[in-house]
Amino acid sequence: VRLKITQEIAAGSLSSSPVLPGCCGQIMTGAPMPEGADTVVPFEDTSGFGEESVLVYKAPKPKANVRYRGEEIREGELLLRKGTPVSPAEIAVLASFGYASALVTGLPRVSILTVGDELRMPGEKAEHAAIYNSNRFMLEAACRASGAEITVIRHAPDEKVALREALHDAMDGCDLLVTAGGISTGRYDFMQELLEEKGVERKFWTVAQKPGKPLYFGATSDNRPVFALPGNPVSAMVCFVKYVVPALCRFQGRELSGSILAELVTSFVPDRKRYRILFGKVWLENGRLLCTAASKVESHMITSLSGANCLLEADPSGDVFPAGTLLSCTLLPWAMLSSLECTGL
Repeated sequence: VRLKITQEIAAGSLSSSPVLPGCCGQIMTGAPMPEGADTVVPFEDTSGFGEESVLVYKAPKPKANVRYRGEEIREGELLLRKGTPVSPAEIAVLASFGYASALVTGLPRVSILTVGDELRMPGEKAEHAAIYNSNRFMLEAACRASGAEITVIRHAPDEKVALREALHDAMDGCDLLVTAGGISTGRYDFMQELLEEKGVERKFWTVAQKPGKPLYFGATSDNRPVFALPGNPVSAMVCFVKYVVPALCRFQGRELSGSILAELVTSFVPDRKRYRILFGKVWLENGRLLCTAASKVESHMITSLSGANCLLEADPSGDVFPAGTLLSCTLLPWAMLSSLECTGL
């Protein structure tokens, strides 16, 4: 079919006249349709751009290749829900619909304080009774991955004067304080005493869970939350995921992801008296959600965190849970759902 070319419409310009029968207009991607036309023929199905006429080799379906106003989002329809994390995708949506700005919550400001005479920085020599301070870097990364901004990071020895000074610095200018170590019942565990000396009101101390029993939670006089985590790295991370992450989500107006049920592929040993929590992996296989715990389960064995994408959780029980049992799994905030296709640990 040969059609007469009567106009050219570039992106960003408007047609000055309607398209009459037997005629057509050369239109560029993104340009508005002229009056009298309802279908676009791809360039590849024609003889190409010409001065006077064009041959159409393939008849298109009526109304093909046209994007209609309001077909994606209609006026008054919800564009983004309150509490949605703003990623590059959300920024693109806002810009595409003409929003130059949007009301957002600020990143919660978190201070981190680790405690212990035995702790050394990576790169230093860790001789005799010394170990490396993994909590400092683990908690910093976990806070950032959970949407927080770090204001202060300090380390203090197991000594009251130094710890008191470090607490003073850490509590200044933060929305939430996270500490690790010095919170149990040892002779040199001063954290709880010094927090309450600073005016922190204790809400609870110790939780019936394994690991992570010596967890302290309180609030400052101006209602800023304080989480004093155990010093063992695995215990600290369990408490961070179960208690600190929900607080950070609330600061940001985000909904907390719920737990999922997955089928054990290996047995799971619960605790007789306490809620048992282990790092592990959950994945999708042949339409079934499967899970398994990390092979190293003690609270000081930090390698159990590597490769894990969830916490496996079980109520107290004297019975071993066999393979095939459905177990509650909490996805780690930094573990993407796309990781569910992975195999087990």
